[in-house]
Amino acid sequence: MDHWEYLRHLTLDSHEPAAPPGALDAKARSLVRLGALVAVLATAPSVRAEIDVAVSTGATAAEIVDVLDTVLPVVGRPRVVAAAPKVALALGDDLDLLDDPG
Repeated sequence: MDHWEYLRHLTLDSHEPAAPPGALDAKARSLVRLGALVAVLATAPSVRAEIDVAVSTGATAAEIVDVLDTVLPVVGRPRVVAAAPKVALALGDDLDLLDDPG
């Protein structure tokens, strides 16, 4: 199924299974899903699970953090600020979030 057919499938809200065109590799798909999780204020376990997938597909910590910066103008600072500690913990950093760096 090409991308136009898949878009039509989504537009019609068809309940028949269809494979997406697959233009994104596994890493890119995971990073996009992480951005969506930030947008919907997902729970820490959901963020951690997606970060685990992203890392397993080759994403670096820098790329994962860049997702936060990329979605910030669209989803807003409060959602990114809410996601930041979840991302830090998922990446293995137990930031002392109470210390003011400034």
